Amino acid sequence: VQLQASGGGLVQTGGSLRLSCAASGRTFSSFVVGWFRQVAGMEREFVAYISDWPFITSVADSVKGRFTVSRDDAKNTVFLQMNSLKPEDTAVYYCAAATTSGILRMPQDYAYWGHGTQVAVSS
Repeated sequence: VQLQASGGGLVQTGGSLRLSCAASGRTFSSFVVGWFRQVAGMEREFVAYISDWPFITSVADSVKGRFTVSRDDAKNTVFLQMNSLKPEDTAVYYCAAATTSGILRMPQDYAYWGHGTQVAVSS
C-alpha cells in the first residue's frame, strides 16, 4: 500500500489543522493506521492510532483532548484533526499502516510509511 500525507502548514498557537493520509494500492479497510511526528534530531514519536473496524482509537497523552483520529474507508483516507495547537506540536507528521492487530505505538510495528507533511505552530 502507498501512503501520502497532506494538510500540513503554518498556524498560530491555538489554531487547527486537519491532516489527511490517502492510501492506494491495496484494500485499505483491513489496515491499521498510525500517525507519528518527528523533530529533526529526535526520535519519531507516536501521536495517534486507529484500527480497522470497529475503529478503535488511541492518542498520545501529549495530544489527548486536542487531536482526534478518524478514517473513511470508502475514500481510503485517514484523518488527524489537530485543535488547540501548541508550538511544541511543530514537527513533520507521518502516517503509517500495518496489518498487525493490537494498538501499535512503535514505529517498528508499521511496514508502510508515507512521506511526511510539515506542521509549524508559531507562538
